[in-house]
Amino acid sequence: MESTVFNLKFTAKSLKKESARLKKQSAGDEKKVKASIKDGDVESARIHASNAIRKKNTSLDLLRLSSRVDAAVSRIDMAVKMQHVTGSMARVVSDMDRALRKNMNLDAVSQIMDKFESQSENLDLHAKYMEGSMNTTTTLSTPQTEVDSLMQRVADEAGLELSQELG
Repeated sequence: MESTVFNLKFTAKSLKKESARLKKQSAGDEKKVKASIKDGDVESARIHASNAIRKKNTSLDLLRLSSRVDAAVSRIDMAVKMQHVTGSMARVVSDMDRALRKNMNLDAVSQIMDKFESQSENLDLHAKYMEGSMNTTTTLSTPQTEVDSLMQRVADEAGLELSQELG
């Protein structure tokens, strides 16, 4: 189980790195949009804008996937911890049973109950952590209007006129 957790953590980290790489490439493509607009080459600007948006969206998708893998790792960790807690609780119940059968030693029963309550609190804490780490994600699409919007934003930021050749 530990090797699975390690591999999943490694995968999540790789996905985050790839996401960062694509985000950086997207920023580079936005600079190319600006350069193409300056040169009056609207078609090249459109291609670079499309590439920038595609890379940005792929970067976001990889980041979402990384988050899902992290959530899976959390679930697996939680399952392993729950297994340990369940085993510990079973031993506590067995110890309680023995203590009660022998001679109703109240000190022993009290210690066992304290241990049981402590493990129950740990179980609740783990359950709350798991609930907090789960969420759902959605995917994005890249319509032509988004490409045009990016081109216009880059042109505006650069103080350039964009010819009216946009779709």
